[in-house]
Amino acid sequence: MTITVSRTAVPENGVLRYATIGGLSLEAGGYLPDVTLAYETWGTLNDDRSNAVLVEHALTGSTHVTRGDSDEPGWWEQLAGPGAPVDTDRFFVVSINIVGGCYGSTGPSSPAPDGRPWGSRFPLVTLRDSTVAEARLADQLGIQSWFAVLGGSMGGARALEWAVTYPERVRRCAVISIGAASTAEQIAFAQAQTLAIRQDANFNDGDYYGGPFPEDGLALARRIAHITYRSAQEFDGRFGRSAQPTETPLQAGSLADRGRYQVESYLDHQGTKLVRRFDANSYIAITEALMSHDVCRGRGSLDETLGRATARFFVAAVDSDRLYFPSQSHELAAALPGDVDVHLIEAPIGHDGFLTEIGQLGGQLRKTFLV
Repeated sequence: MTITVSRTAVPENGVLRYATIGGLSLEAGGYLPDVTLAYETWGTLNDDRSNAVLVEHALTGSTHVTRGDSDEPGWWEQLAGPGAPVDTDRFFVVSINIVGGCYGSTGPSSPAPDGRPWGSRFPLVTLRDSTVAEARLADQLGIQSWFAVLGGSMGGARALEWAVTYPERVRRCAVISIGAASTAEQIAFAQAQTLAIRQDANFNDGDYYGGPFPEDGLALARRIAHITYRSAQEFDGRFGRSAQPTETPLQAGSLADRGRYQVESYLDHQGTKLVRRFDANSYIAITEALMSHDVCRGRGSLDETLGRATARFFVAAVDSDRLYFPSQSHELAAALPGDVDVHLIEAPIGHDGFLTEIGQLGGQLRKTFLV
C-alpha cells in the first residue's frame, strides 16, 4: 500500500494540508477505503523529531488551533502559539481533523467509492479508530513519539486514547474536562442532539446532499449542547429573565406570536452559527464517536487500563462544569499511575471554560508538564 502526503513536507504554519492513509478497518465492523486526514502544523520538527505536540480538537472544533501564516484567529490561542505554553517557536504542533468530520477529513459528506456522498452509509467510527488513523499520519510525518498529546472535552478523550493505545508513542498527556468514559447522562444528552437532527423533515435518513439541508435539526442539536456547555450561574448572570429587546415574551394573542427571552435569542444565535459551518451528518458521526468513549473497553478495569500508559499526565477540570463533572477528572487522576493532581480552572461559565480560561493553567503547564 502506498501512502503519500499530498503537499510538501516544508512546514507552513496554520495551513490546511491533506494526507491519504489508506483503508481503515473499524472497531464496530465497518470499513473506510482510502481515508483522508486534514491537518495543520506550526513550527519546525527538530532533527531528532522529539518536539512534536499533538493538539486534539473538541466536538465541533477544527484543525485551526492558532494563527499561522494568515491572520485567522485560532480556537485555543491562550494555549498554543509563539510564546504561549505550547510555544510554536519551540514545538512542532500538529492538529488533525477527526475521521467523520467536515473540515477536510473523510466524513459523511465525502465521496464514497461510487462517487456519491457517504451519507447514510457512513460507518460508526469510534475515538479508538480515530487514534489508529492519526498514528498513521504521525508515521508519515516521521513522528515516532509525541512530546505531548493534549486536548479538552472530546479532545481530552482522544488524548487519553492515544496514551493507552500507543503508550510507547506518548511521553506526556494532558486530559482536560473529561473523564475515562462517557457517562449515561452524557450519552443521554448526546442522543437528544442526534435525534433532533434525525427528526428534521429534510434529513432524509442522512441522504440530504443535493437537497434541502436539515438546518432546523442541527440548530436544535446545538441549542441542547450549548445548554450543557454553560452553567446555570452563567445564564442567570448574563441573561436572567430579561426579554430580548423589542420582543415581549408575556404579551401575545397566541403562543405562536410570543416574543423571546434573551437566553432564547442567545441559543438561537448559537444554532444559526453552527449551521453555517458544520455538516449535520458529521455532527451525528462525531457525537456518536464521543458516546463510544470508554478507555477501558476490552481492556479490563480502570486501574488495569490506565496502568498501560507510561506518559506523564496532566489532568484538569472546570470547577463549574455540569457536563463533565470535576469528580470524573478526580476519578481518572486517582486511577492513573503515580501521584497525579487535578488542576482546577475557576470559571463561572461552565464546561466552555476549558476553552476560554485555559490561560489560568499556563504556569502549571510550563512548570510541570511541558518541561
